[in-house]
Amino acid sequence: MAFHLLDRARRALLELGFLPDFPPAAEAQVAAVQRAGPPRANAEDLRDLLWSSIDNPDSMDLDQLEWAEALPDGSIRLQVAIADVDALVPQGSPLDVRAGANTASLYTGAAIFPMLPRPLSEDLTSLLPDLDRLAAVIGYVVHPDGRVDDGGVRRAWVRNRAKLSYPEVGPWLQGEAPVPPRVAAVDGLEEQLRLQDRATRALRAARERAGALMLRTIEPRPVMSDGRVLDLEAIPDSRSRELIEDLMVAANGVMARLLDASPRSSLARVVRRPKRWDRIVALAQELGTALPSEPDGVALSRFLERQKRKDPLHFPDLSLAVVKLLGPGEYVLRPAGQEAPGHFGLAANDYSHSTAPNRRYPDLVTQRLVKAMLAGAPSPYSDGELDGIAQHCTRMEAATRKLERLMRKVIAALLLHDRVGDMFDGLVTGVTEHGTFVRLLKPPAEGRVVRGEKGMDVGDRVRVRLLATDPERGFIDLARA
Repeated sequence: MAFHLLDRARRALLELGFLPDFPPAAEAQVAAVQRAGPPRANAEDLRDLLWSSIDNPDSMDLDQLEWAEALPDGSIRLQVAIADVDALVPQGSPLDVRAGANTASLYTGAAIFPMLPRPLSEDLTSLLPDLDRLAAVIGYVVHPDGRVDDGGVRRAWVRNRAKLSYPEVGPWLQGEAPVPPRVAAVDGLEEQLRLQDRATRALRAARERAGALMLRTIEPRPVMSDGRVLDLEAIPDSRSRELIEDLMVAANGVMARLLDASPRSSLARVVRRPKRWDRIVALAQELGTALPSEPDGVALSRFLERQKRKDPLHFPDLSLAVVKLLGPGEYVLRPAGQEAPGHFGLAANDYSHSTAPNRRYPDLVTQRLVKAMLAGAPSPYSDGELDGIAQHCTRMEAATRKLERLMRKVIAALLLHDRVGDMFDGLVTGVTEHGTFVRLLKPPAEGRVVRGEKGMDVGDRVRVRLLATDPERGFIDLARA
């Protein structure tokens, strides 16, 4: 069928209030930055450390580098370098205004619409290998029991020694593959990554004891060829993804606590106590576990861990239901000296987003707050401005979820267009005033139940028949079998 996926993605952005293109003033700023070249600054020289990055194979917008050091008492010192994006994207500049409008890079399956133009995010503000780059370096110490001693933040020059990917590092760390060639090619890198992995094992165990939720949801990714959708595949779990996740969670916590101790106002990332805890309790009861009547992160975490061991095949289905029932995260103003609501899913009282300034606007704002703190300068934002940014970022994050959900449906509708009448197993993922929604288990596509939906609730396993698809609107109509 004649259907242009990229055109549909652009229309979707416009429908949801995003800007698909960069305005002329922002393009002119990019040209000026390219003429001027990388930033110059007096900062500590940490280029001799064995920094490396792990990301998706095709990612060029590298935000983070990692380095670890074993200490005599068995603890491990971590350094996480975050690209100094603010050095080339000043507050209030055309690029900053455009970034603050969309608030994030947008992943549509058809194309990526970056928050910052590629000459910056994939070059001058990216921590690419074998290049000197300016960074904000977050330090902390991980004890064998997973406790974290906060270090500090400093500006430094860094140099990436190896650009690695999740698929090549994960199987090796899991003992399922030999040392990756790009790891073996750099003296000391194998030991360095093993040390980082050891630290993150301790961090993860401590987070689990505190009640952090180790959920595993399926994120379908289209398999494309010449603009055609061939399949939907789920991104697999891997030890390498967990390594980066755990190091960044710890770094974000350190950053939040440093700003709080300064004391300075900041943007907090929160997930409030779940409103639909009663449904989570009911799901657990159906699986033979009694949860407390009031929200209890530790009890929920232990239940999820048991279910993951007991039934790993269906654990992603349970995770997806819990994610839906927990509700979305949000950004809020954390006034100087005041506590934030906390992050229920991470079992954290202090949490910010600070480790992806090329891809998320709150991280760029946090970077400016930290740089002002380091310089002993006043905050670049008033509390009113931070509150406005928090509210706008939360609204646009909701729009981003709608965009990603729509484009997943558009792509899935294209894939399933010739399978009308087929039967599928699925999981109920949403019951709202707008309808009842089911995610098919294979392929991992979501549709609306338009016949026989009465009595369904989030988390139910169901059998459905595909009635119709409409790729333009992203509609997949299902009937209960």
